[in-house]
Amino acid sequence: MVQPVLTTSRVVAIGLATVVALGTLACSSGVSSATTAPAGEKAPDIPASAFSNHTGVTRKTVDLATIATLSAGLFKGAPVGAEAYADYVNSTGGINGRKLVITSDDDKFNGAGNKDATQSAIDSDFATVGNFSLEDNYGGVLLKADPGMPDVSVVLDPVTNRLPNVFSPVPLNAGWEEGPIQYLKKKFPQDLHAAGAMVGAFPSAEADWAGQKHVLEQVGFKVVYAPTYTVSTTDFTQNVIGMKNAGVKILFLEGMSETYAASLLKDLVQQNYHPAVVLGSATYTDTVAKDAGGTAAINGDYLEMNTSLYLGQDASDLPAVGTFLHWVHVAAPGFQPDLYTLYAWLSTELFAQALKHAGADPSRGSELRALSKITSFDGNGLIGPTDPAAKTIGSCYLIARVVDGTFVRQDDPPVGGPTHGYRCDYRYINPPSS
Repeated sequence: MVQPVLTTSRVVAIGLATVVALGTLACSSGVSSATTAPAGEKAPDIPASAFSNHTGVTRKTVDLATIATLSAGLFKGAPVGAEAYADYVNSTGGINGRKLVITSDDDKFNGAGNKDATQSAIDSDFATVGNFSLEDNYGGVLLKADPGMPDVSVVLDPVTNRLPNVFSPVPLNAGWEEGPIQYLKKKFPQDLHAAGAMVGAFPSAEADWAGQKHVLEQVGFKVVYAPTYTVSTTDFTQNVIGMKNAGVKILFLEGMSETYAASLLKDLVQQNYHPAVVLGSATYTDTVAKDAGGTAAINGDYLEMNTSLYLGQDASDLPAVGTFLHWVHVAAPGFQPDLYTLYAWLSTELFAQALKHAGADPSRGSELRALSKITSFDGNGLIGPTDPAAKTIGSCYLIARVVDGTFVRQDDPPVGGPTHGYRCDYRYINPPSS
């Protein structure tokens, strides 16, 4: 059982990495939990030595490491999510008779810590799963040097993300889905000339915004206000005044975590300024209404994202949501799951699906080969389908709106239907420079 890490101080940087969760999941004409490539297809770039490397594997267990920034409560959902999925699959007998054993490691929010934790995993564990850290480029250096070491995680560093031994249930990219932008264009045709946004002053946020802005402009929106904010920002009053003076009619906040977005929403109310607001997956939490000062601050706001409403709203129609929530609370009683919890759950699930096909005596090489054949993954509907093998993304998304303080789907297909409630219209667009 994972014990939640207690937050000893308020760390503004908790919102830094959440911007990557916005518009980066794939769509396909049919939804399946996992699709594999033809059996005879050769997996590229796996060193021969990896097929004789059984580090971390015993007759009854497979040792795995989850590396995340846990200091001061950052990304504590990652080890919880990995442990939760391990508990779930172990309750069914494990994978081919072996149980998954998760060890979590805190990189202490520094590069040396991430590198040390990665080296420890290479030395002792079969693979890393569910990692989440702003310092993952340091561990990425070691993963590049040891291409036989599997890593199944949502990776922020683009160089690490492209490594052949790194696989993600949510392959990140620099573009955006056209679908939700087209939806909002139809809802707010009078506001096309006056769009605004807030952009975090760090590389991943700026790259995401470049992709979204490109799609906004392609669809017909004109961005009139999009300043950056630093990690230490807690008061957005001057920004609210600035966007009000610029005439912003529709405000895109998908790139803000709950911490920052709640502060901004509170300042909008204080300034009696009410543009249409569009939130993203980083703001989809059970606490955003409370943190923003009450339901009045967010009622009517729109939400567009590529995951299910995994905090419970979709539970009655999507069994995977109930399974996820149950096992999270087994792993960490009382813990409130977040995006990092979901990412780690999905990463461990992706790893486990490959392990089923990695042979009776799995090696790191056979695991990598099995991962390279998974061409469609959706976590049983928890996310829109992705292609982990090709590291590609697509266009599926959902639209919700805040009603009486909770998120309610809007105009989406039935959750119990073939696309699990995702809209897969239009396309995913990458900017020319990506």
